[in-house]
Amino acid sequence: MTTLAAVAVTTATFLGMEFVAWFMHRFVLHGPLWFLHRSHHVRHPHRFERNDFFFLFYGSLSMLLIIYGSDAKDFRFWMGVGIAAYGTLYFFVHDVLIHGRLRFWRKSRNTYLRALNMAHKMHHKTTGRTGSEEFGLLWVSPKYFALALRKPAPTRVLRQGPNAAV
Repeated sequence: MTTLAAVAVTTATFLGMEFVAWFMHRFVLHGPLWFLHRSHHVRHPHRFERNDFFFLFYGSLSMLLIIYGSDAKDFRFWMGVGIAAYGTLYFFVHDVLIHGRLRFWRKSRNTYLRALNMAHKMHHKTTGRTGSEEFGLLWVSPKYFALALRKPAPTRVLRQGPNAAV
């Protein structure tokens, strides 16, 4: 497979994963697998939630594609790489930035990331199986861009003391 074809397959897979994520979230997670996904929509004192098991499905799919396509570096390998890249971005944007599960990336001044955060907060406004909106990760409705542009970006606060952070 040529380098251009490998890049094309990886990119197409990465972009296609946004549709897959939206479809699965809208019709499967908020459908028959709500019993697992519900843990993501309600407050709880646990560090992990049942919803975290979904990474096993996509991680396993990516790993299998990479393993079975690695000898020839054929399309399966590059599809696995695309899924892994989407999963990595998903982790950093969704779990780290939006939900703050790791506290090293608090707030963003970037308009796109702020719009994405607002859209996700609207998704979580309802704790039930129905009534949610904004099911994707990377695609954001234009109305949230407009809101992010109108709302001022967070400012950095300088703290004083021995454990000060900038």
